[in-house]
Amino acid sequence: MSASVPVELLARPAWIKARAPGGPNYDRLTGLMRTLGLHTVCEEAHCPNLGDCWDRGTATFMILGDVCTRACGFCAVQTGLPGAPPDPEEPRRVADAVRQMGLRHAVITSVNRDDQRDGGAGSFAACIREIRALVPGCAVEVLIPDFKGKWDALDVVIAARPDILNHNTETVPRLYRQVRPGARFERSLELLKRSKDAGLLTKSGIMVGLGEEWDEVLACIQAIRDSGTDILTVGQYLRPSAEHLPLRRYYTREEFEQIREFGLGLGFGHVESGPLVRSSYHADAQVPR
Repeated sequence: MSASVPVELLARPAWIKARAPGGPNYDRLTGLMRTLGLHTVCEEAHCPNLGDCWDRGTATFMILGDVCTRACGFCAVQTGLPGAPPDPEEPRRVADAVRQMGLRHAVITSVNRDDQRDGGAGSFAACIREIRALVPGCAVEVLIPDFKGKWDALDVVIAARPDILNHNTETVPRLYRQVRPGARFERSLELLKRSKDAGLLTKSGIMVGLGEEWDEVLACIQAIRDSGTDILTVGQYLRPSAEHLPLRRYYTREEFEQIREFGLGLGFGHVESGPLVRSSYHADAQVPR
């Protein structure tokens, strides 16, 4: 399935269309995030769905700053050494934003903070508690890093009992060195398994188009399901800039549908598969009912 077609010859298919940001809700959320001093992965990662999600009044909060200690080959978030420790007031501001936005399903993610002993797990737990206190009834989904396999850090998040615990495996094992340096496929599977064994609803996602083979995609999805994961998201990799990993191929809508059917056949409670699918895109609709 992977191809060696030069990147500059790959024309974006007509069916991959993203809504341009703008409108009253976009302006409102932009002002709210700036006023409260919050970051969103929508902005920092150049998400193609920003225009759609913000027009609907939703956004994915990115805590622990806007500088990531890892340099994943696909990600547009700034990398380096964070200049400040986690802000203890940030969880309260996140909860305030959730309240003002009227969210019933809030999604919290973060940069990697390998400079912190707990990898920022305490901030995730604090966000869950603050949202529950300020906005009772709002579901809280967390998209967490791997905490470098520090399971006591994971236990801190588990103890806060998020409604969904998401951790993306991102790609097939063979491509980890290029796509996710510093991460390990088996470590991510272990995180998902531990979270599921603790009784949480779990979720993971991958990108396609980075040079993986079709059989590798299916084997990766099988491994994620074998870890007990409940929800799967599969989306098309879109190169953020010329400095990031090249895009090897676009998957067709038919192929995304084949992936969805394969995942459902393995027993996932929900599979979201499509060109613009991202972990938190329409996240409230991904919960098995």
